[in-house]
Amino acid sequence: MDRLRPRNRATFSGFTNAEIEKMDKLSGESQGRSFDREFYQKLTASFNRSSGRAGKPTVKWTEVQSWFQARIQDLPEVPENNLESSQGKCKEGETIRDPSQLEFEARSTKDGAWYDVEAFLAHRFVGTGEAEVRVRFVGFGASEDEWVNIKDSVRERSVPFESTDCSYLNVGDPVLCFQERRDQAIYYDARILEIQRRMHDIRGCRCLILVRYDHDNTEEKVRLRRLCRRP
Repeated sequence: MDRLRPRNRATFSGFTNAEIEKMDKLSGESQGRSFDREFYQKLTASFNRSSGRAGKPTVKWTEVQSWFQARIQDLPEVPENNLESSQGKCKEGETIRDPSQLEFEARSTKDGAWYDVEAFLAHRFVGTGEAEVRVRFVGFGASEDEWVNIKDSVRERSVPFESTDCSYLNVGDPVLCFQERRDQAIYYDARILEIQRRMHDIRGCRCLILVRYDHDNTEEKVRLRRLCRRP
């Protein structure tokens, strides 16, 4: 059986003690607030310029982002009756995050899930006249390169929702959802069936969203952090 692949690499564990202390401090000061891409890129650049990283591999901004995301998710559950009312419910008028660079994702022919594209290697036309492109997925080697249909299986990269974006969700919206199962944890297309609006807490949005996966019609209730906005 072909190996099922996670969308992202495992959390980077090569940070120095000084870097971890710096991120711990920033995480504590943020009080669960999420940061934007520019923050992660600037922090990563400061790490790579420091004398403490001399002779060590450079850090990627996505590795710093993954560290902060893992730290936020590790915060203890807050009972709903202790939620801070000042955080409020989902609010209208919040600005939706705009991706700063154009990136792509492709649907694997092996499992039907979507993965980030590292590079487009070649293209060809099949007998039906449709175009295909050979892609390399982020975090995987040449042995797992695939030919995929450009029209149906390549698109601009889906963007993770911010904790304030829940007010923009509507029943029927198409999303990309992180499906966690016993034997896999990958991203599939889905549609929103129901939204249970809830108060936010220190970790952000606590709304429950019922989705139905396109590939197998199963349904699941998920948090906003497991959803991405499809292009």
